[in-house]
Amino acid sequence: MADFFRAHEHGVDVFVRLTPRSSRDAVEGVAAGADDRAHLNARVRAVPEKGAANAALEKLLAPVLGVARGDVSVVAGGTSRLKTVRVTGDPAALVRRLEELAGQGGSR
Repeated sequence: MADFFRAHEHGVDVFVRLTPRSSRDAVEGVAAGADDRAHLNARVRAVPEKGAANAALEKLLAPVLGVARGDVSVVAGGTSRLKTVRVTGDPAALVRRLEELAGQGGSR
């Protein structure tokens, strides 16, 4: 299920469903929503106030994808559970890592 991200010239855009106020920070694999669109499931302990959950998501995804924290940013859905996260870097390497995440059902 590789339709939870879109590669482009400077990296990838990842479609994420974020659950804030969780008991742990984790990436939990790929799932389809009620509209049959795929997304990466992620959980963070941070609360969804003043961008704390978005910042925690960016911090969580950076090491999982093997990029610097500054290379990850929420670009859409800032106040929604469904977000688009832009990851800057080598598109081929990022696609490989995302496909690995989809295959293993998550990490961390």
